Amino acid sequence: MASSDGTTSESPESGSTPETPGSTARRGRVRGRRAAIMAVPAVAVTAGMAILTSQGALGVQFAISGMPFTVTATELDGTGFEQFGGLDNMADNSPNAGDTGGQVLVVTSAIKNATLTKLCQSVDLGGTNLRIEAGSGKDKVQATDLTTDSTELSGDAAFRNIEIGNDASTLTKAGVKGPLGVFSQQADTVNIANLRQTNYATTAGVFKLPGLKLSFSSKAC
Repeated sequence: MASSDGTTSESPESGSTPETPGSTARRGRVRGRRAAIMAVPAVAVTAGMAILTSQGALGVQFAISGMPFTVTATELDGTGFEQFGGLDNMADNSPNAGDTGGQVLVVTSAIKNATLTKLCQSVDLGGTNLRIEAGSGKDKVQATDLTTDSTELSGDAAFRNIEIGNDASTLTKAGVKGPLGVFSQQADTVNIANLRQTNYATTAGVFKLPGLKLSFSSKAC
């Protein structure tokens, strides 16, 4: 866990419809957000991790709901780690779009193989939370080809053989390639204790959830 650049070409023979001032301003804001991604730097934080990044070629390929959800785990262990930046898009006329144009700037983290201990996921449905828990017993949650699109990520992180500053289109560790010219990083392994994420999307090739418990709760993760 690639967006198009939104440009079109038009032949001289085809007619053009004048744009209203509102549509021109809206298009300008969307293009401005896309252009800003290319200039986003990465920031390493001691005893944690906060990296502004974005969606890649094999990132989320569906329209997101625009409703964020929280994911926590006491520990995440992964092999084949990549991270880079991009945009997730909501469905047309989504009621959650607000003034964002239906787009969310996200961190895409891709892990080839991951295990998570005491996974908790919750989404606020307005007064109550849909809560999922798994991996609290002897068996851990397991995922392959895992990607998460996040706006916030924190924890105590350790990497082995990390490379920082790669072009996202050249990544090799998790099998995901991001957009050409986008800042990224990758590592052979990643360990994050006390993981906490605010996500807009998650995908996985395989996702095993031992001890799965789904419930409605007044408490978020």
